[in-house]
Amino acid sequence: MAIPPEPEARRSVIHDIGYRKYDGIRLGEGYTWRTLYDLGLRHCYGLGRAAKYKVLPMLMLAIMLIPALIIVGVQVIVDLGEQVLPYSRYSVIMLMVISIFVAVQAPALISRDLRYRVLTLYLARPLRLDTYVYARVAALASGLFILTGLPLLVLYVGSLLSGLSPGSETVDVLGGLGGAAILSVVLACGSAVVAATTTRRGFAIAAIITALVMSYTIVATVQGIADEQGNTDVAGYAGLFSPFTLVDGIQVALFDTEASTSAGPPGAVGGLVFIAFAIVLVVGCMLVLLRRYRKLAGR
Repeated sequence: MAIPPEPEARRSVIHDIGYRKYDGIRLGEGYTWRTLYDLGLRHCYGLGRAAKYKVLPMLMLAIMLIPALIIVGVQVIVDLGEQVLPYSRYSVIMLMVISIFVAVQAPALISRDLRYRVLTLYLARPLRLDTYVYARVAALASGLFILTGLPLLVLYVGSLLSGLSPGSETVDVLGGLGGAAILSVVLACGSAVVAATTTRRGFAIAAIITALVMSYTIVATVQGIADEQGNTDVAGYAGLFSPFTLVDGIQVALFDTEASTSAGPPGAVGGLVFIAFAIVLVVGCMLVLLRRYRKLAGR
């Protein structure tokens, strides 16, 4: 018995809705890294975000600049004939402001992605996990370098306006900027590790501030006691255990600056120890951070 044909209205029809393969330029992982880095750096100062996210970082930047502007005003009005505050000491004097800045911004860049579990969305793009981590840390370090380096440039301009030697001031400010760059990397790596251990932003902020302030206070106390008792080697090597004194010792070793605390690295060997310790610290923090993210990505 023959089967009657289906009515015309019930027949299946395949429609061509225009999907086609993308044949354009693929920008690749490098472009993704630069975009992520640029976004992270902008977020350090609240750029591209709501006004409430701009208040604290801009306030910290203003506080960092105020002493430099005051010093420049004094130098220009009163002919002192020398730099009032060495470039290498500025970060140590303003360590509380720097600590607050990095304590707030590190969780904003690190903890937030973990809290909202958006890491898999980033990795859905042509972006490797380690590249994501490097971009986040680089953005935080760059934000810190702007915070610590901009006041030094203000001091440098003030020194030139007050008639100090351009040659010697240029050498000194380059050393200060080098120290600011090293400090930015050390603080960024260490604070990123702390921020990656918890998704609670408040805990991360408290932990970072406590670690930075307490470590400096303990080191300065130990250095003062050891220096009074004549144990210069103990006083010098105690500086290894705070990021601020560690970088201060590296500046003494590399740029021949005066130590900001009571003691610097003991001799040339001490300087090499400080440099090696900083390298091990940065590499170790990055390895811990990468391991932490690989563990989270594998869940």
